Amino acid sequence: MTVNIANLEEAKSRVKELLAADERVILGIVGAPGAGKSTLAQLLAEAFAEGVPGGAAEPKDHFSAWVPMDGYHLADVELRRLGRLQRKGAIDTFDARGYRSLLRRISAGEDGVIYAPMFERDLEQPLAGAIPVFPWTRLVVTEGNYLLDEADAWRDVRAAMTEVWYVDVDDDLRRERLVERHIRFGKEPEQARKWVMEVDEVNARRIAACRDRADATVELPPLDL
Repeated sequence: MTVNIANLEEAKSRVKELLAADERVILGIVGAPGAGKSTLAQLLAEAFAEGVPGGAAEPKDHFSAWVPMDGYHLADVELRRLGRLQRKGAIDTFDARGYRSLLRRISAGEDGVIYAPMFERDLEQPLAGAIPVFPWTRLVVTEGNYLLDEADAWRDVRAAMTEVWYVDVDDDLRRERLVERHIRFGKEPEQARKWVMEVDEVNARRIAACRDRADATVELPPLDL
């Protein structure tokens, strides 16, 4: 049965419940482009950065980590070689097996620091070894488009996570956010609108088709992206 989460406080309460049941929680946040996944993931990671609010003091920092799936974007040079640069963000423009490997290592509690890549928005490129996950990091929040997809390695990605939440938002608002984001990162307005309709929306339909596999649906008020 899918749980409905109506606000940020309910989201935090559910994370507390998960942490009470497991030594390490890997929480996946999924949704269509522009839904607010990154904002929610960041808010949750920051809320638990120093431990469970109201709980016992934790002896170390880095209680939580935010590990975005976008760190596994293929670099532009490889997308160019594959002929996929003009649809960057589609499911076959990510290193699914690399992402699966990372989540399995985190889930298994591998010794030592596990380093994850990040996605640098200004460069529009992944950066390796940018995010540390320590042995004592108990909450890992990861977000991305295809966490519930069942193609190839993606089905194993889902299996490595404790729960996956689907972020739902009004489609008109979501598309408006996307156009603004693309303009902010260098596209001309007409180019941005064309990309949203011809690339992002194709991906959005694929992502929405998987929403019934989520453990919870998050319908938060509009978040500031």
